[in-house]
Formats: sequence, C-alpha cells, structure tokens
Amino acid sequence: MKMKNYSLPSMFEISGENFNFVSKDLLNGLQIYDEDQGYILGNLALTEGLSPNKAINSSPNELDYSLFLKAGILLACQKNNRPLTITSGFPFSTYQIYKKKAEELILGIDSVEYNARTYSNVPKTKIRTRIHKVEILPEMIGNIIALRVGEDNAEGNFFVVSLGYGTCEAVLSTENGIVHRTAASITGVQYALDMFIQSLSKKYYLGLKTEKQFDVSFRNDHIILNRKKVNIVDLRKSVLERYYNYVVSPVLRRSFSDSDFEKANKIYLTGGGALFPELTDLFKEEFKDIASVEIVKNPLTLTSRGYSLNSIMLADGDKSSAIGLDIGNANTVLTQYESDKYESFEPTFS
Repeated sequence: MKMKNYSLPSMFEISGENFNFVSKDLLNGLQIYDEDQGYILGNLALTEGLSPNKAINSSPNELDYSLFLKAGILLACQKNNRPLTITSGFPFSTYQIYKKKAEELILGIDSVEYNARTYSNVPKTKIRTRIHKVEILPEMIGNIIALRVGEDNAEGNFFVVSLGYGTCEAVLSTENGIVHRTAASITGVQYALDMFIQSLSKKYYLGLKTEKQFDVSFRNDHIILNRKKVNIVDLRKSVLERYYNYVVSPVLRRSFSDSDFEKANKIYLTGGGALFPELTDLFKEEFKDIASVEIVKNPLTLTSRGYSLNSIMLADGDKSSAIGLDIGNANTVLTQYESDKYESFEPTFS
C-alpha cells in the first residue's frame, strides 16, 4: 500500500450557492453542509469565496475546526471502505485542554453531507462514516514519530523546531523520549505576516483581502495590489529576519542550554516556515558551530505522516484503516495508505 498525502488551504466561507462543475475533483471542490448551511473550503474557498478565513488555533468547539475535520474524514472515506483509525493533534499549549473534546467530536461523526456536483453529476450527498479508534497527540510528538519511524529514520538525540503558521514549537528529542524542560511554544509565522501586511498598508490600499489571502501571496515573489505587480522579496526577507531575531532566537536560547547541545548536534526544521530560505538560513547561521540544521522532506506533511504511523500502531498494523489528520492554521493535511484497487463507500442521496 502506498502512502498518500492530500493538502488543502485551511480557509472556509459560508455559501448558500450550490456550485456545479467548478473543480476537477473533490479535493478542489469541497462544499460541506452543517445543519443545512453550506460552506466552501480549501481551494474552492480561494477561487469562489469573497473573504475566506479561519481562526488561529481553533478549539473543537468552533465551527471551522469541525468543518475541516469533516473535510478530512470525507476525503479519507473516498479511498477507504473500512472503519477508520484516526490520529490528530494540537500544539503543546492547547493539547491538554482540547484532547478529550476532540476525541469525542471525532467519534461522534457518523456522516458527512456535501455537494458532489462541484466535480460530478452526483447531487447533494451524504456519506456514512465508520470511525473505530481515535487518539489525539501533541503535534511535536507526531513530528518525532515521523522522523524516527518514517523514511527519515532519524536516530540518537536531536532538536525539532516546527515553524507553523499559528504556533512555532521546539523540543529536544532523545531515545528515551522528549525533554520537557526544552519544550517551547511561541507565536508562529503569522507574526511576520502581520508585519508584512502593516508595511504594505503604509504604501498601498489593501482592499478587503483577509490575512489568509495575504498568506498565500506571502509565499510568492510578488503580489497584485491596485492592479500593480508589487515585488515583495526584500520585504519578506526583512520581516522574517525580525521574526527570527526578536521572537524565535530568544526563546531557543532560553530553552536549549549548552548542556543540551553536548547531547545533540542536529536540528530538524519542519512546518510551513521551513519552506522560506530567508528563515532557515538564519538557523544555519546561528547554530553553524554547534549543530547541523536540516530541513525535513516535505515539511508540510511531516506531522500528518507521524499521525498516520501512530494510527497504524493503534490499528495493530493495519495500514488500510490508518489515517493521519493535521488540521493546521495554514493547511489541513490528510495522510492515508491506499491500494491500487479500492472500494469507496456507497453514498446515500438527500
């Protein structure tokens, strides 16, 4: 069975319109119903939405968390006709608060209603779900599982820094487990994005774009404002440097002691922020004399891959039912294992 990753922007917007043939597949045409109200999510929200957004570090009590949870389960059910074993998670800072509620929420989902006409001839559809087991982990534990058990095959002691959109986390991982004293959670790359938006607003009218829409542009070399192509390379470099120097570096200095670097000499960088060379180069410069800095393979999917490996253990080695679901602030990522031939659930029409 092959590991597959499915990623969508964590953006949604309420929409009562029943979209028809606006995407090539379900991943790009997600329209989900909650109590008969329609919502467009992910890439469909980007293309058809007016003001798509998502709360930062939302709780299981909030609508957006529930919607992206259902979206992940819906995508999983399209490729799997077996009871699902699901692992998901939260940052260290909210893990204990949300763990039990999230488990109850996931186990309580027995169906997902969606608009299949966004990509097919099938009308509004309700798909039945079967969820067997659920476990909620700290996100960093998901990263460490992926590094040690997955294709990276990391050994010994090492540091992990996850440069997420809403939260940046860091910890020292040893062969005996994590060192809790070193665990840190601080504001994520959103901090740099806020400075980016503020700087642009001093020169340009920004219209009604949401923070999430600016985040998409932040990853490119330019942005279109007032019908002008604005180069943002230098500005992005500047705000990322300020973010690192004033937010990230001071916290790492407090969390990682000299004695820690005597035990470990490698730092793994993951999360969306690891895709910015302007940011990762600052890590390499600061730690060049005491540790090697390595960007993990596919930083956006590492957490979800770790969750899926945990689900395999929960399912007693059964890959076909194992699901990893990372509901991130910037992207929601599903990881599952698929055979060349599968039977999807039979939908019930409403």
